[in-house]
Amino acid sequence: MHHLPQGYAYGAAAAGFKKAGRPDLGLIVSRTPAVCAGVFTTNLFQAAPVLACRRSLEASPEVRAVVVNSGQANACTGEQGLEDCETVRNLVGDLAGVPASSVLPASTGVIGPRLRLELWRNALPELGRSLGQAGPEDVARAMMTTDTKPKLASRAVSFPGGEVRLLGMAKGAGMIGPNMATMLAFLVCDARVDAAWWQDLLRVEADRSFNNIIVDGDTSTNDTALALANGASGVEVQTRADREMLAQAVREVLLELSYLLVQDAEGGTKVARIRVSGAANDADAQLVARAVGTSPLVKTALFGQDANWGRVVCAAGRSGATFAPQDLTLHFGEVLVFAQGRPEPGDMDALLKPVMQAPEVPIVISLGQGPGQCEVLASDLTREYVSINADYRS
Repeated sequence: MHHLPQGYAYGAAAAGFKKAGRPDLGLIVSRTPAVCAGVFTTNLFQAAPVLACRRSLEASPEVRAVVVNSGQANACTGEQGLEDCETVRNLVGDLAGVPASSVLPASTGVIGPRLRLELWRNALPELGRSLGQAGPEDVARAMMTTDTKPKLASRAVSFPGGEVRLLGMAKGAGMIGPNMATMLAFLVCDARVDAAWWQDLLRVEADRSFNNIIVDGDTSTNDTALALANGASGVEVQTRADREMLAQAVREVLLELSYLLVQDAEGGTKVARIRVSGAANDADAQLVARAVGTSPLVKTALFGQDANWGRVVCAAGRSGATFAPQDLTLHFGEVLVFAQGRPEPGDMDALLKPVMQAPEVPIVISLGQGPGQCEVLASDLTREYVSINADYRS
C-alpha cells in the first residue's frame, strides 16, 4: 500500500503507440500549482520533450501537469518534434483545464519517428475519463517499454505541522548508464517547499541514486526526472531539521526506485552492489565502481555465477583512478579473494558458490588511499538482453 500525496489526480489510456490494448499514455495533474524540479540526460542529442521541459522550468518552476507516453521517443526529430511537443502540451492543457505552459511532457520509445498526433487526439477522451479514477500505478504502467513491472516507492513523514507524503514512479530496463540514468522518473509530494532548495535536493539525490546505476552503460536521449511539490498537505518545510527529514525521505524513495530499475534490467538475473572505499577522493571511487559495473566481462561472469575476480581487478586497474595495486583488497560478499597484489589461498570457487548464486552479489573494493567512497548498483549481462535489443524494433 503506497502513501498517496494529497492534491494529485492520475489518468491513463491506451493510445496505440505500442501494441493494441496496452496503456501507453499517462497523466499526472496537481490540483494547485506545484513547485517542480528537474534533472535531465547528459546526452548531447536531447529529445524534444527534454528540451521543452528544460525551457519551461527555466522560465518558471510552477507546474500543473506531467504527461508521459511510451512507444515513441520524439527524439532526433528536429524543429518538427518541438512543434509536436507544443501541440501535445496544448491538447493536454485543454483536457486538464490548466495552462499549456504548465504542462511538462516526457516520452520514451524508439528514436527518430515523429509523434503520431492523430493517436494522441483519439486517446484524449479515454484519458479524460480516467483522470481522477486511475492511480499512480496506472501511470507507471503506461510508461513501461521493456520493463516487466511498474516501479513505485513512497514514504510518509510526520512534521510538527502534519504529515507529508511523497511517492515516486520510474521506468527503465535498458539504455541505462550512470548519467541521469533512469529513462523516466516522477516524484510527487504534498509539502510546501522553496523552489531553489527543491531543485538542489533533486540534483544531489539523483547523483546518489539514478546516477549510480548501470544496466548497459548507455545514456538515453530522453532521461528525465521531475519532482513536484504542491503544498496540499499545508505543511511548510522551512527549518534545517525539517528539510533534512524530507531530504531523507526523498533519498529513500529514489534509492528504492534505483534498485527496482536494476533488478528489472533487460534480461537481468543479478544485482551487483559494488562498494568502493579507500580511494583518494570520491571521484576516483566512482571511476572504479563504474568501470567494474559497466565491464561486459564482469557482467557476463555475474550471469554465469563465475567468481572471476581477475575481471574486477582488471576493470579497477584501467578505470583511471590513482592507487597502488598492492593496496587494493577485494571481497565478494564477506569472502576476501584478493589482497597485496595476489589472490588469497583456498578453494575460492567453493567458498564463493553461495555468494554468486544469490540474486544480489556484493563486490567490495578498498583502494587503501584515502576517504573517497562510492556505491554503484549494476545488473548482469545475459543472452536475453541481447535478444531483447536485437528484436527491439521488430
